[in-house]
Amino acid sequence: SRMPTNTSVVTGFILVGFSRLTSLQGLLFSFFLTVYLLTVAGNLLIVVLVSADAALWTPMYFFLRNLSTLEIGYTSVTVPLLLHHLLTSQHRIPRSGCALQMFFLLFGATECCLLAAMAYNRYAAICQPLRYPLLLSQRTCLCLAGSAWACGALVGLGHTSFVFSLPFCGRKAIPHFLCEIQAVLQLVCGNTSLNELQIILAAALLILCPFGLILGSYGHIMATIFQIPSAAGRLKAFSTCSSHLVVVSLFYGTAIFIYIRPKASYDPASDPLVSLFYAVVTPILNPIIYSLRNADVKAALKRLIQK
Repeated sequence: SRMPTNTSVVTGFILVGFSRLTSLQGLLFSFFLTVYLLTVAGNLLIVVLVSADAALWTPMYFFLRNLSTLEIGYTSVTVPLLLHHLLTSQHRIPRSGCALQMFFLLFGATECCLLAAMAYNRYAAICQPLRYPLLLSQRTCLCLAGSAWACGALVGLGHTSFVFSLPFCGRKAIPHFLCEIQAVLQLVCGNTSLNELQIILAAALLILCPFGLILGSYGHIMATIFQIPSAAGRLKAFSTCSSHLVVVSLFYGTAIFIYIRPKASYDPASDPLVSLFYAVVTPILNPIIYSLRNADVKAALKRLIQK
């Protein structure tokens, strides 16, 4: 197809973000800085504890360490730049920087796969306890985690290359605080319906398939839990899954809203707020949900402090 005549070479973009909230820049900077430091500290603590304490060398904590590593990287490619923009009122990002940020944001596909692997771990532990060592062997865990990271890299490389090969109309203002794929697509020229369809289909595959596996795992888990005769036993079994269900609900809810819909439905007022959940809020919730309510992690932290 012919390239639209009003295209131009765009070397950089302006992230509009929270620039309109001029009176709140200082407050927003303090808030996001605090959240970022707590996110990195909390997730780094999980990585250190799981790596250093042999009592946590189990499949569940192996996947949790991978998830915490991902969250540290995820927030580190978004929040520091946002802090810079809030502090200096300079909202420009070079084209290469925008592409790099989009690439790492699309590692959300890795989180989809890791959350599915964690649900499978819960299923094996509760529904197949005798076969658990076989189902979640060290080799299986390495394969699942490796596949999750490879999936994120391939999705990031494919979608980012695809979007930045499209012609831009010369408009530079991205109605977002980060280079989220739907926001960048607003600046693309011409009819992008085919491109949008490809992105939506890929997102649906990568989001809904792991989500379906999670729902299937928890369907089996719930059926097994209801067969436990004592109420105390049912409560204990369900409590081991509740934290994972909270993270899954938050992450998949926002991911489905952001990615599985056409460009025309993008709302510059509400979409950035929704993106805050998966880019800023979910990463800080992970160490809180998985650690503060977890006796094993508390015991490992106590042993680390005593050393």
